[in-house]
Amino acid sequence: MPPVLESPETPARPQDRQSLFARRSFRIALRLAIVIVIASLIGGGWYLAKKGFGREWRHRVVEELHKRGVEASMRRLTLDPFRGLIAQDVRIFDYKHHEKTIAVISEVSLDINYAALLHHEPFLNALDVRNAQLTFAFPNADANAPKARLTRFRAHVYFPPEQIYVSQAEGNFCGVQISARGQLIKHADYKPGVELSAEQWRERFALLQSVVTELGRMSFPGEPPRIELKFSGDLSELETARAEATLRGVRVRHGAYEMKDFFANAEWADQKLSVTRFGWSDHAGSLVGRANWQREGSVADFETRSTLDLKSFLTAFRLGDVLKDATFSSPPTVELSGSANFSQAKAHLKVLGRASIENLTYKNVPFAGFSTDFSWDGQRSMLRNIRLRHESGALTADLLDAPNDFRINLEGSMNPSALAAFAPVELQKFLSEWDWQRPPSARLAVRGSSRDPTTWFGDGTVALQRTRFRGVAMNSASANIHFGNGAITFDNFHIARDEGAGSGSFTYDFAKHEVRVTNVRSTLHPSEAIFWVNPDLAKPVAPYKFRKPPNVTANGVVQFRGGKNTHLEINVDAPTGMDYVFLDKPLPVDRVTARLLFTDDQLQLSGVLGNLFSGTVRGAADISLAKGDPRYSAKISIDGIDFPRLTDLYFKYETAHGRLNGTYDFTGRGSDARTMQGTGKIRVTDGDVFAIPVFGPLSDLLTKIIPGFGYSVARKADATFSIKDGVIHTDDFDVTGKLFGMIGHGDLQFLEDKLDFDVRINASGAGILLAPMYKLFEYKGEGSLSHPNWHPKRF
Repeated sequence: MPPVLESPETPARPQDRQSLFARRSFRIALRLAIVIVIASLIGGGWYLAKKGFGREWRHRVVEELHKRGVEASMRRLTLDPFRGLIAQDVRIFDYKHHEKTIAVISEVSLDINYAALLHHEPFLNALDVRNAQLTFAFPNADANAPKARLTRFRAHVYFPPEQIYVSQAEGNFCGVQISARGQLIKHADYKPGVELSAEQWRERFALLQSVVTELGRMSFPGEPPRIELKFSGDLSELETARAEATLRGVRVRHGAYEMKDFFANAEWADQKLSVTRFGWSDHAGSLVGRANWQREGSVADFETRSTLDLKSFLTAFRLGDVLKDATFSSPPTVELSGSANFSQAKAHLKVLGRASIENLTYKNVPFAGFSTDFSWDGQRSMLRNIRLRHESGALTADLLDAPNDFRINLEGSMNPSALAAFAPVELQKFLSEWDWQRPPSARLAVRGSSRDPTTWFGDGTVALQRTRFRGVAMNSASANIHFGNGAITFDNFHIARDEGAGSGSFTYDFAKHEVRVTNVRSTLHPSEAIFWVNPDLAKPVAPYKFRKPPNVTANGVVQFRGGKNTHLEINVDAPTGMDYVFLDKPLPVDRVTARLLFTDDQLQLSGVLGNLFSGTVRGAADISLAKGDPRYSAKISIDGIDFPRLTDLYFKYETAHGRLNGTYDFTGRGSDARTMQGTGKIRVTDGDVFAIPVFGPLSDLLTKIIPGFGYSVARKADATFSIKDGVIHTDDFDVTGKLFGMIGHGDLQFLEDKLDFDVRINASGAGILLAPMYKLFEYKGEGSLSHPNWHPKRF
């Protein structure tokens, strides 16, 4: 190829060299300036990001927020190269009182119009919050109280002219996911609404703190509950704003109680809050309801229906004491409707409803069901058509509880033991002493000044079928009931048993711990009927064994629990007689009358009159009823007693003739005959000489000496005696016979069955001719009473 020819180099001119140097110098200076600017920007950015803007800039941003209707302060204002201006630790205040912090936001991104900023015009376009934490401050809150925090909070708020637009705000408030969007109009001449008082602030903070505390007690297995809120309105007239909210929760657990599918729909419009529907379900059933609140007049109304596990629900919210003694085998059905007025300092509530429960247990007593209609207005409570079913029967009742007015009307037939759990403690003890084979029928009207049973008065009737009281049976009973001042009276009662009946009035006074008996007439067995009055009196009455129930009248008071006012008078008339145990032998007393007076620790018998062995017996006694002190004293007189029958009873020795008269004053302790001691006088008339059992063998001895003398009829036999330590002692035993007599002295040990006695035979009548010989007839009695050994003393 042909060679290329190069043009020859032309030497540079001086002016060209100067122009080239200038251009190179400019480029170097420009590059250096750019580096310095970049370095300045980087350094300034680093400084603004790390150190933040000064106080003046923070003040301008705060003023701008003030113009937007937000009262705030910030600790730092920094620059983020990607997000712009960042306000850190922003505090939101009450509009009027800056010392009241409403909330604290960790950081807020500010969208700034820098041109407007330089020209001192409104420059805030939007606020952007990302993954921030908002803490609500409660004044005077407990340091240990749960904190109200909105975590993972993000929001984008625009500020178009005279508007605040929230495109989206989301966060987690104490475990509940919250989402909100909407817009508010903010006029240039915006002024805040009515200022809240300090008390109103405290109330609102207290309410929010209560909500936070309850949320702190809850857990949310699975997805957290979610609240979605939409709103619009005028910032200066928020009461006219409109808002809609929905709440959804899959599972909400509060302690041991779990709610499922929780939901609520609410709307605020025309100054009215309408919760159009809310509810949830649990393992037992569900609850649905609605509620409204009108700002004007501050009135509300609501309706709800529940088949929830009511006891578990109330227990979870610390209201379990209401039903702590109740157990439900199936969920109760509760329907409620009502209204409320919050315009006064104290809310005025009115509630109407109905409740029904199947198969419940109250204090271990099972019931087949319970239902009632009820109403409550904050001061007065009324339960109507109460129906309580038990396996033993059913009751219907109405109840009113109002200030200074308490009423119960009750009617039905049910075992009272089932109702003991509802009764005062003293009445529970009284009811526990009954054994109801069939439930009684009762009607009762109760009045009082309060729900305290000690203020109650009441009247009614009761009819009993076969039952037992304190272990003693009755076939039937009926009475009019009156109670009040801690006492219950059974007036005009009638009790029927197989052997007879009883009637009258008696009062159980639980306040005074006493039983009052009035005009009681009875043909019942005293030893059993006395248990109905006081079991402690049964022992003194037991020795009197009536052949048929006597006619008894009783009046007086028996006090228990250590009272000292017992004074019970009982009059007894027993036409068919009784058997009375004396010295371990039953004395058959015919037609007995007596008066018994029970006083404090003492029983007095007076006017005792009866027929004994064709004769008459009279007596009186004082018997101690004190615990550990069984002492007694008595006086007995007998007249015309058939002597052979008496000796046969005690000595199994039947004489042919004789009448016994005498008196005996004695004391003793309990049933121990050895403790008995006393003195007496005895006379036997028209009897056989020596026909007294222990002297009987003397008859054979005398008959062998003088035939017939041993069985001659005596005019009389006299003796005074004393008894002590089981020994009968006499010093003047004297028998006067037709032909001779007998004088003696000695001891009869009736408990040991021993005899130690001396007698001497005296002449009388024609036998006086043999007087010198009779002095030889002195005898000594030894051995047992049932088989005495009599032998002459001088042979």
